[in-house]
Amino acid sequence: MKVGDRHYRSLWTEQPGGPVHIIDQTRLPHAFETRALDSLEAVAEAIVSMRVRGAPLIGVSAAFGIALAMARDASDEALAHAATRLGATRPTAVNLAWAIARMRTALAGLTPAERASAAWFQAQAIADEDAALNEAIGRHGVALLEREHAAHGRPVNVLTHCNAGWLACVDWGTALSPVFQAHDKGIPVHVWVDETRPRSQGLLTAWELAGHGVPHTLVADNAGGHLMQHGKVDLVIVGADRVTRKGDVANKIGTYLKALAAHANGVPFYAAVPTPTIDWEIDDALSGIPIEERGAEEVRVVRGLDGAGRVQAVEIAPATTAVANPAFDVTPASLVTGILTEKGLFPAKETALLALYPRDRQSKAFLT
Repeated sequence: MKVGDRHYRSLWTEQPGGPVHIIDQTRLPHAFETRALDSLEAVAEAIVSMRVRGAPLIGVSAAFGIALAMARDASDEALAHAATRLGATRPTAVNLAWAIARMRTALAGLTPAERASAAWFQAQAIADEDAALNEAIGRHGVALLEREHAAHGRPVNVLTHCNAGWLACVDWGTALSPVFQAHDKGIPVHVWVDETRPRSQGLLTAWELAGHGVPHTLVADNAGGHLMQHGKVDLVIVGADRVTRKGDVANKIGTYLKALAAHANGVPFYAAVPTPTIDWEIDDALSGIPIEERGAEEVRVVRGLDGAGRVQAVEIAPATTAVANPAFDVTPASLVTGILTEKGLFPAKETALLALYPRDRQSKAFLT
């Protein structure tokens, strides 16, 4: 996608061995700044602090974190340490564990002398694949928007929650990929953008849409139900940090409430994900998916520009106020109209999603 007249990925490299360049998402939307990561610890810090965020991008970042670690020390001990360190950064996003496992598998049978170049090759392959997967999600998702436009003869109103655009991936995005591609095809689209407290990732969505010229309106998180009641939402599209094989969706806190409102008002609710976001192992989403509990400061403190255009932090509740800050919730499959993937749109049902199950794992017990 473009920032100004230049194409950017959210993460890129200029030479094997590093550094890895990222867009510092903690500075958006008020300032566009890039940052160079040159070590395992720098990547881990970027993931924890949400300089990089979004399940697909977290996975790609972790892959490059291992590659940077191998460039310094390619021993078995260093590989195990890198995997453990990165695996603890953001536990809800299954793409993180998937990318780490893929890197370890690719490097396990190699000698330390071979690992540095192989790790870099594998990380770059994961990054390129992510961009291709999300472009394909958009191609399949455009049909949903075309159908709505044909049915109503007016701009299609999409509601989003959190940020699932190109900043959350390497390029294109998941939930926003169909929006970008529909806009490029001349299909009129308008996006209701949830602000998504407490991290306000909706501001990133608004920034992306503005850069692409897509009409949009920022709304408070609690406005979605009202908009649906009054027929102002045609469909809801969200991303996800983890989808179970049964179709349950773990996504940014507040997604469940949007799904309930959509169900009550007959509004289709879709989750757009690349297949690495599907967790094939978990039986019970509510007990099996780890829900990250983030710091109280995210809720008590807001950041924005003052009258002089300077970024300032403002405390909206005293430090003595007790705060709970679960970062994700789980939307049951019964509230999900469909799972949009790079291979097409599938019902949120185990029997349908098993068509996406990796062929090299077909012997798993739950398939019998």
